[in-house]
Amino acid sequence: MPARIDTKILAAWCSVAVSLVALGMKYAAWRVTDSIALYSDAVETIINVVSAVAGLWALRVASLPPDHNHTYGHYKAEYLSAVAEGVLVVITAITIAHEAWVGFQHMHAPEDSLLGISLNGGAGLLNLGWGLVLLRLGRAHHSPALVASGHHVLSDVWTSAVLIGGFILIPLTGWLWLDPLLAAMISVNVLRTGWDMMRTSIAGLMDEAPNSETLTEIRSIISHTATGAMEAHDIRARIVGAMTFIEFHLVVPGTMSVEDAHHICDRVEEGLRAGVGNALINIHVEPERKAKHTGVLVLP
Repeated sequence: MPARIDTKILAAWCSVAVSLVALGMKYAAWRVTDSIALYSDAVETIINVVSAVAGLWALRVASLPPDHNHTYGHYKAEYLSAVAEGVLVVITAITIAHEAWVGFQHMHAPEDSLLGISLNGGAGLLNLGWGLVLLRLGRAHHSPALVASGHHVLSDVWTSAVLIGGFILIPLTGWLWLDPLLAAMISVNVLRTGWDMMRTSIAGLMDEAPNSETLTEIRSIISHTATGAMEAHDIRARIVGAMTFIEFHLVVPGTMSVEDAHHICDRVEEGLRAGVGNALINIHVEPERKAKHTGVLVLP
């Protein structure tokens, strides 16, 4: 566990550093071009920096051990960070939309387009590499904060790609309205990304059930490791950050000793943790007269 936590926090620190470098490059791109579109892209990157700092805070809080006020741990801090990041992204979209509207009213030709495109493109390549790393680390360590940051960074990459493609056309065609139009497109994309981030994080805060593949794996593990029991029913599970919470009723023969039932539970818990990773498991043992003949039948 400590190694996993250290990796996640190190990734969060790197996110702050990458965001600051990208912000510097995009700010320079805007200053040399005076482009509304590049300004909008730089504004979005400011939110990336704020989000990276918020993600770092969330990961540090989530890594704290359970205490008397938080007996189930602090894992949901990552979801709070992701929701806050989503709110910031929506605010950014509104700000960019306003700048696009002003740009339509006062159109002008960008300056030194080649240097601006080079700086913005370099920041985009930096974000592309780091965004892919964040997604891989977030999924490997079951970190909503890292996954949300990865999607946010990659949305910035696609935005930069479209922006550069359109920006090249401005000096070639003389269509000055392309600059504010690109800013408006950035606003829409940022808004979509923010909504997706908030929706996913809120689902985690509301203890949404895992996907069907995870539930099937849990049922299969119980079925193959609970030898000696009869059935398992009322199986429930939820994933909170890096922790999976699982609870169910395990039916055993009425004449079975407490010690034997305990050994079965230990075996099931070991199998579940081997299959799904970190897990907090609550098994309620019941005699056979409580069997519902539903749920998971234990394989002999």
